[in-house]
Amino acid sequence: MENFVFCINATMPIFFTMILGMWFRKIRLFTEDFVNKMNKFVFHAALPALLFKDIAEVDIREAWNGKLVIFCFLATVASIGISAAASLCFSRQIRGEFIQASYRSSSAVLGIAFIQNIYGSSGIAPLMIIASVPLYNAMAVVVLTLFRPGEKEDMKALAARTCKGIITNPIIIGIVLGILYSLLSVPMPVILEKTVSNLAVLATPLGLMAMGGSVKFGEAFVDLKPTIICAVMKLTGFVALFLPIGIHMGFVGDQIVSVLVMLGSATTVSCFIMAKNMGHGGQFSSGVIILTTLFSSVTLTAWLYLLKTMGLV
Repeated sequence: MENFVFCINATMPIFFTMILGMWFRKIRLFTEDFVNKMNKFVFHAALPALLFKDIAEVDIREAWNGKLVIFCFLATVASIGISAAASLCFSRQIRGEFIQASYRSSSAVLGIAFIQNIYGSSGIAPLMIIASVPLYNAMAVVVLTLFRPGEKEDMKALAARTCKGIITNPIIIGIVLGILYSLLSVPMPVILEKTVSNLAVLATPLGLMAMGGSVKFGEAFVDLKPTIICAVMKLTGFVALFLPIGIHMGFVGDQIVSVLVMLGSATTVSCFIMAKNMGHGGQFSSGVIILTTLFSSVTLTAWLYLLKTMGLV
Protein backbone atom coordinates (compact mmCIF):
# COMPACT_ATOMS: atom_id res chain seq x y z
CA MET A 1 0.00 0.00 0.00
CA GLU A 2 2.89 2.36 0.80
CA ASN A 3 4.33 1.84 -2.70
CA PHE A 4 0.96 2.55 -4.30
CA VAL A 5 0.53 5.79 -2.33
CA PHE A 6 4.06 6.82 -3.38
CA CYS A 7 3.19 6.27 -7.05
CA ILE A 8 -0.15 8.10 -6.83
CA ASN A 9 1.54 11.06 -5.13
CA ALA A 10 4.14 11.14 -7.90
CA THR A 11 1.78 10.94 -10.89
CA MET A 12 -1.64 12.33 -10.00
CA PRO A 13 -0.64 15.99 -9.32
CA ILE A 14 0.89 16.08 -12.81
CA PHE A 15 -2.25 14.88 -14.54
CA PHE A 16 -4.57 16.99 -12.38
CA THR A 17 -2.55 20.03 -13.50
CA MET A 18 -3.10 18.94 -17.11
CA ILE A 19 -6.83 18.53 -16.42
CA LEU A 20 -6.85 22.08 -15.06
CA GLY A 21 -5.59 23.18 -18.48
CA MET A 22 -8.41 21.25 -20.17
CA TRP A 23 -10.95 22.79 -17.78
CA PHE A 24 -9.66 26.33 -18.22
CA ARG A 25 -9.93 25.86 -21.98
CA LYS A 26 -13.48 24.52 -21.62
CA ILE A 27 -14.66 27.52 -19.56
CA ARG A 28 -12.83 29.85 -21.99
CA LEU A 29 -10.36 31.12 -19.40
CA PHE A 30 -7.77 29.81 -21.88
CA THR A 31 -8.26 30.63 -25.54
CA GLU A 32 -6.58 28.76 -28.39
CA ASP A 33 -4.31 31.72 -29.09
CA PHE A 34 -3.36 31.97 -25.41
CA VAL A 35 -2.57 28.24 -25.18
CA ASN A 36 -0.45 28.43 -28.33
CA LYS A 37 1.51 31.36 -26.92
CA MET A 38 1.91 29.60 -23.56
CA ASN A 39 3.25 26.50 -25.35
CA LYS A 40 5.66 28.72 -27.25
CA PHE A 41 6.77 30.49 -24.06
CA VAL A 42 7.43 27.23 -22.23
CA PHE A 43 9.29 25.73 -25.18
CA HIS A 44 11.40 28.80 -25.99
CA ALA A 45 12.03 30.26 -22.53
CA ALA A 46 10.89 28.51 -19.33
CA LEU A 47 11.92 24.93 -20.13
CA PRO A 48 15.37 25.84 -21.52
CA ALA A 49 15.90 27.96 -18.38
CA LEU A 50 14.96 25.00 -16.16
CA LEU A 51 17.31 22.62 -17.96
CA PHE A 52 20.12 25.20 -17.98
CA LYS A 53 19.72 25.78 -14.24
CA ASP A 54 19.61 22.11 -13.25
CA ILE A 55 22.69 21.24 -15.33
CA ALA A 56 24.69 24.38 -14.46
CA GLU A 57 24.31 23.68 -10.75
CA VAL A 58 25.87 20.19 -10.88
CA ASP A 59 29.31 18.90 -11.79
CA ILE A 60 28.60 17.57 -15.29
CA ARG A 61 31.83 15.57 -15.28
CA GLU A 62 30.59 13.63 -12.27
CA ALA A 63 26.95 13.43 -13.42
CA TRP A 64 27.72 12.31 -16.99
CA ASN A 65 26.58 8.77 -17.73
CA GLY A 66 27.70 7.69 -21.20
CA LYS A 67 26.02 4.31 -20.85
CA LEU A 68 22.64 5.95 -20.24
CA VAL A 69 23.05 8.36 -23.16
CA ILE A 70 23.98 5.54 -25.56
CA PHE A 71 21.12 3.35 -24.33
CA CYS A 72 18.54 6.15 -24.74
CA PHE A 73 19.82 6.93 -28.24
CA LEU A 74 19.76 3.30 -29.39
CA ALA A 75 16.34 2.66 -27.81
CA THR A 76 15.01 5.72 -29.66
CA VAL A 77 16.48 4.50 -32.96
CA ALA A 78 14.94 1.07 -32.45
CA SER A 79 11.57 2.59 -31.52
CA ILE A 80 11.56 4.64 -34.72
CA GLY A 81 12.41 1.54 -36.77
CA ILE A 82 9.61 -0.49 -35.16
CA SER A 83 7.15 2.38 -35.68
CA ALA A 84 8.11 2.64 -39.36
CA ALA A 85 7.61 -1.11 -39.85
CA ALA A 86 4.23 -1.06 -38.08
CA SER A 87 3.08 1.92 -40.19
CA LEU A 88 3.26 -0.24 -43.33
CA CYS A 89 0.06 -1.94 -42.18
CA PHE A 90 -1.92 1.29 -42.60
CA SER A 91 -2.82 3.85 -45.23
CA ARG A 92 0.04 5.94 -46.59
CA GLN A 93 -2.03 9.00 -45.79
CA ILE A 94 -1.51 8.55 -42.03
CA ARG A 95 1.86 6.75 -42.16
CA GLY A 96 4.03 9.77 -41.36
CA GLU A 97 1.82 10.83 -38.46
CA PHE A 98 1.67 7.24 -37.16
CA ILE A 99 5.46 6.93 -37.04
CA GLN A 100 5.96 10.28 -35.31
CA ALA A 101 3.14 9.85 -32.78
CA SER A 102 4.21 6.34 -31.74
CA TYR A 103 7.82 7.17 -30.84
CA ARG A 104 7.86 10.87 -29.94
CA SER A 105 7.33 11.37 -26.20
CA SER A 106 6.66 14.54 -24.25
CA SER A 107 9.86 13.69 -22.38
CA ALA A 108 10.82 17.32 -21.91
CA VAL A 109 7.62 18.78 -20.41
CA LEU A 110 5.86 15.73 -18.96
CA GLY A 111 9.06 13.79 -18.27
CA ILE A 112 10.78 16.61 -16.40
CA ALA A 113 7.60 17.21 -14.35
CA PHE A 114 7.40 13.53 -13.51
CA ILE A 115 11.00 13.33 -12.28
CA GLN A 116 10.78 16.65 -10.45
CA ASN A 117 7.73 15.41 -8.56
CA ILE A 118 9.69 12.38 -7.33
CA TYR A 119 13.20 13.77 -6.78
CA GLY A 120 12.73 17.54 -6.49
CA SER A 121 14.86 18.34 -9.56
CA SER A 122 15.23 17.14 -13.14
CA GLY A 123 17.98 14.76 -12.00
CA ILE A 124 19.59 12.81 -14.81
CA ALA A 125 16.76 13.62 -17.26
CA PRO A 126 18.80 16.17 -19.28
CA LEU A 127 21.11 13.34 -20.35
CA MET A 128 18.11 11.40 -21.62
CA ILE A 129 16.94 14.53 -23.47
CA ILE A 130 20.39 14.97 -25.07
CA ALA A 131 20.20 11.41 -26.39
CA SER A 132 16.60 11.44 -27.62
CA VAL A 133 15.20 14.91 -28.38
CA PRO A 134 17.55 15.81 -31.30
CA LEU A 135 16.75 12.45 -32.86
CA TYR A 136 13.01 12.98 -32.19
CA ASN A 137 13.08 16.26 -34.08
CA ALA A 138 15.33 15.13 -36.92
CA MET A 139 13.31 11.99 -37.66
CA ALA A 140 10.01 13.85 -37.34
CA VAL A 141 11.11 16.20 -40.13
CA VAL A 142 12.25 13.24 -42.24
CA VAL A 143 9.18 11.02 -41.90
CA LEU A 144 6.65 13.86 -42.23
CA THR A 145 8.43 15.06 -45.36
CA LEU A 146 8.74 11.60 -46.93
CA PHE A 147 5.05 10.79 -46.40
CA ARG A 148 3.66 14.28 -46.96
CA PRO A 149 0.73 14.49 -49.39
CA GLY A 150 1.65 16.19 -52.65
CA GLU A 151 5.11 16.95 -54.00
CA LYS A 152 8.22 15.48 -52.39
CA GLU A 153 10.86 17.80 -50.95
CA ASP A 154 14.38 17.84 -52.34
CA MET A 155 16.67 15.72 -50.11
CA LYS A 156 19.23 18.54 -49.86
CA ALA A 157 16.56 20.91 -48.59
CA LEU A 158 15.33 18.20 -46.20
CA ALA A 159 18.83 17.73 -44.74
CA ALA A 160 19.27 21.49 -44.34
CA ARG A 161 15.93 21.87 -42.59
CA THR A 162 16.68 18.93 -40.27
CA CYS A 163 20.09 20.32 -39.24
CA LYS A 164 18.65 23.79 -38.67
CA GLY A 165 15.84 22.32 -36.55
CA ILE A 166 18.33 20.57 -34.26
CA ILE A 167 20.77 23.48 -33.95
CA THR A 168 18.05 26.05 -33.19
CA ASN A 169 16.03 23.86 -30.79
CA PRO A 170 15.70 25.95 -27.59
CA ILE A 171 15.76 22.86 -25.35
CA ILE A 172 19.04 21.66 -26.87
CA ILE A 173 20.46 25.20 -26.57
CA GLY A 174 19.50 25.32 -22.88
CA ILE A 175 21.17 21.98 -22.22
CA VAL A 176 24.36 22.89 -24.12
CA LEU A 177 24.67 26.23 -22.29
CA GLY A 178 24.11 24.44 -18.98
CA ILE A 179 26.87 21.92 -19.78
CA LEU A 180 29.28 24.71 -20.78
CA TYR A 181 28.54 26.66 -17.59
CA SER A 182 29.00 23.52 -15.47
CA LEU A 183 32.34 22.77 -17.16
CA LEU A 184 33.56 26.30 -16.32
CA SER A 185 33.01 25.50 -12.61
CA VAL A 186 32.14 29.15 -11.92
CA PRO A 187 29.66 29.89 -9.08
CA MET A 188 26.45 31.36 -10.43
CA PRO A 189 25.92 35.00 -9.33
CA VAL A 190 22.94 35.41 -7.01
CA ILE A 191 21.20 37.84 -9.38
CA LEU A 192 21.52 35.40 -12.30
CA GLU A 193 20.54 32.39 -10.17
CA LYS A 194 17.36 34.04 -8.85
CA THR A 195 16.36 35.40 -12.26
CA VAL A 196 16.83 32.03 -13.97
CA SER A 197 15.04 30.27 -11.08
CA ASN A 198 12.03 32.61 -11.37
CA LEU A 199 11.78 31.75 -15.06
CA ALA A 200 12.49 28.04 -14.60
CA VAL A 201 9.84 27.53 -11.93
CA LEU A 202 7.17 28.41 -14.51
CA ALA A 203 8.11 25.58 -16.86
CA THR A 204 6.35 22.68 -15.18
CA PRO A 205 2.94 24.15 -14.22
CA LEU A 206 2.54 26.25 -17.37
CA GLY A 207 3.80 23.43 -19.60
CA LEU A 208 1.35 20.93 -18.13
CA MET A 209 -1.62 23.31 -18.30
CA ALA A 210 -0.73 24.29 -21.86
CA MET A 211 -0.50 20.60 -22.76
CA GLY A 212 -3.96 19.99 -21.28
CA GLY A 213 -5.37 23.09 -22.95
CA SER A 214 -4.01 21.96 -26.32
CA VAL A 215 -6.01 18.72 -26.33
CA LYS A 216 -8.90 18.87 -28.78
CA PHE A 217 -11.48 16.12 -29.14
CA GLY A 218 -13.22 17.25 -32.38
CA GLU A 219 -12.54 14.86 -35.26
CA ALA A 220 -9.61 13.16 -33.57
CA PHE A 221 -10.79 9.55 -33.85
CA VAL A 222 -11.55 9.16 -37.57
CA ASP A 223 -9.01 6.29 -37.88
CA LEU A 224 -9.80 4.56 -34.60
CA LYS A 225 -7.99 1.22 -35.04
CA PRO A 226 -4.53 2.61 -35.96
CA THR A 227 -5.00 5.35 -33.33
CA ILE A 228 -5.50 2.76 -30.59
CA ILE A 229 -2.60 0.62 -31.85
CA CYS A 230 -0.32 3.67 -31.94
CA ALA A 231 -1.34 4.69 -28.40
CA VAL A 232 -0.75 1.16 -27.04
CA MET A 233 2.71 1.08 -28.63
CA LYS A 234 3.49 4.48 -27.08
CA LEU A 235 2.32 3.72 -23.54
CA THR A 236 3.14 0.03 -23.12
CA GLY A 237 4.86 -1.54 -26.13
CA PHE A 238 8.23 0.22 -26.06
CA VAL A 239 8.34 0.21 -22.25
CA ALA A 240 7.76 -3.55 -22.12
CA LEU A 241 10.43 -4.06 -24.76
CA PHE A 242 13.23 -1.75 -23.59
CA LEU A 243 12.70 -1.13 -19.85
CA PRO A 244 13.85 -4.66 -18.89
CA ILE A 245 17.03 -4.03 -20.88
CA GLY A 246 17.61 -0.83 -18.94
CA ILE A 247 17.08 -2.65 -15.66
CA HIS A 248 19.49 -5.39 -16.76
CA MET A 249 22.08 -2.70 -17.54
CA GLY A 250 21.88 -1.51 -13.93
CA PHE A 251 19.90 1.74 -14.24
CA VAL A 252 18.17 2.68 -10.97
CA GLY A 253 16.59 5.73 -9.36
CA ASP A 254 16.26 8.79 -11.60
CA GLN A 255 18.13 6.91 -14.35
CA ILE A 256 15.46 4.23 -14.76
CA VAL A 257 12.67 6.80 -14.28
CA SER A 258 14.22 8.85 -17.11
CA VAL A 259 14.17 5.77 -19.31
CA LEU A 260 10.53 5.14 -18.34
CA VAL A 261 9.33 8.64 -19.25
CA MET A 262 11.30 8.58 -22.50
CA LEU A 263 9.64 5.33 -23.54
CA GLY A 264 6.17 5.54 -22.02
CA SER A 265 5.07 9.14 -21.52
CA ALA A 266 2.29 10.67 -23.60
CA THR A 267 2.82 11.68 -27.21
CA THR A 268 3.92 15.32 -27.31
CA VAL A 269 1.52 18.01 -28.52
CA SER A 270 4.32 19.11 -30.87
CA CYS A 271 3.41 16.12 -33.07
CA PHE A 272 0.10 17.77 -33.99
CA ILE A 273 1.69 21.19 -34.52
CA MET A 274 4.49 19.79 -36.68
CA ALA A 275 2.16 17.56 -38.71
CA LYS A 276 -0.18 20.48 -39.50
CA ASN A 277 2.72 22.76 -40.42
CA MET A 278 4.18 20.15 -42.79
CA GLY A 279 1.07 19.54 -44.88
CA HIS A 280 -0.61 16.67 -42.97
CA GLY A 281 -4.19 16.66 -41.69
CA GLY A 282 -3.23 16.39 -38.02
CA GLN A 283 -6.40 14.57 -36.95
CA PHE A 284 -4.58 11.27 -36.45
CA SER A 285 -1.87 12.93 -34.32
CA SER A 286 -4.56 14.68 -32.27
CA GLY A 287 -6.29 11.36 -31.54
CA VAL A 288 -3.10 9.69 -30.34
CA ILE A 289 -2.23 12.72 -28.18
CA ILE A 290 -5.65 12.61 -26.51
CA LEU A 291 -5.54 8.86 -25.83
CA THR A 292 -1.97 8.84 -24.55
CA THR A 293 -2.51 11.95 -22.42
CA LEU A 294 -5.61 10.49 -20.78
CA PHE A 295 -4.30 6.97 -20.24
CA SER A 296 -0.67 7.73 -19.39
CA SER A 297 -1.83 8.64 -15.88
CA VAL A 298 -2.79 4.98 -15.47
CA THR A 299 0.09 3.35 -17.32
CA LEU A 300 2.87 5.51 -15.85
CA THR A 301 1.48 4.92 -12.35
CA ALA A 302 1.46 1.17 -13.03
CA TRP A 303 5.02 1.15 -14.42
CA LEU A 304 6.27 3.29 -11.52
CA TYR A 305 4.55 0.98 -9.03
CA LEU A 306 6.32 -1.98 -10.61
CA LEU A 307 9.70 -0.24 -10.39
CA LYS A 308 9.03 0.82 -6.79
CA THR A 309 8.01 -2.73 -5.83
CA MET A 310 11.24 -4.04 -7.36
CA GLY A 311 13.22 -1.54 -5.25
CA LEU A 312 14.56 0.31 -8.30
CA VAL A 313 13.03 3.71 -7.38
